[in-house]
Amino acid sequence: MSTLSIEIDPPDSKRQRVALTGRLDTHTYAALDDALAPLLGAGPSTLVLDLSGLEYISSAGIRSIFKARKVLAGRQGKVLIANPQAQIQKVFDLVKAVPMNEIFASTAEADAYLDAMQRKVIDTAEGV
Repeated sequence: MSTLSIEIDPPDSKRQRVALTGRLDTHTYAALDDALAPLLGAGPSTLVLDLSGLEYISSAGIRSIFKARKVLAGRQGKVLIANPQAQIQKVFDLVKAVPMNEIFASTAEADAYLDAMQRKVIDTAEGV
């Protein structure tokens, strides 16, 4: 039987980290959809999915991530992928479901990206 563990960190002002462990497939994707629903409603503008513990993802899992990306994009938000294992990265490479610039080797790398993007906005606003 497929199992998926979903750990939702307390949000900060702009970012919410969700760690997935196990398998994201046809038996478990609904649990992810249910867990993400309140976060996608009025939560932070950036959702970081930490996939370091994810062992397998099916097309149903890909659809769940794509759905979250679409909802957040509708309110100028993003879903970032952090720590994908090699096999998960390969799936993303094959289906091109997540742009390469939104996949990171670690949560720290994702945070650095977010910091850089915010600095870029601030610098542009200040005319630097």
